Amino acid sequence: MLYLKEKDMSIERIHSTERMSRIVKHNGTVYLCGQVAGDAAWDIKEQTQRTLDKISALLVEAGSSRDQILSTTIYIRDMKDFADMNEVWDAWVADHEKPARACVEARMARPEILVEMSVIAAY
Repeated sequence: MLYLKEKDMSIERIHSTERMSRIVKHNGTVYLCGQVAGDAAWDIKEQTQRTLDKISALLVEAGSSRDQILSTTIYIRDMKDFADMNEVWDAWVADHEKPARACVEARMARPEILVEMSVIAAY
């Protein structure tokens, strides 16, 4: 006979609006909504760094850290920026655990956004 442990079904939503939550916590997992840089005038390296800074802060707020990231999906407006984005990413994860990662070229909500990242982490 198979006995299943009852899962914690509570869901915590942080910084919710009528459209979404910036952080959702459930069953030991943190989900961050897509993060972009605060100023779209920056180049790909600066947008990537500012996006990663926002992710770090949200993870800490959620009780997690970049060492606990399970998966990151990176949306990049133009693959010509892939190497420059990776340079910043590689420095950010250099001394940390590496998550699973996907990177896709995508049309952004606004044309000045060069990169957006969505993160799933443990806590």
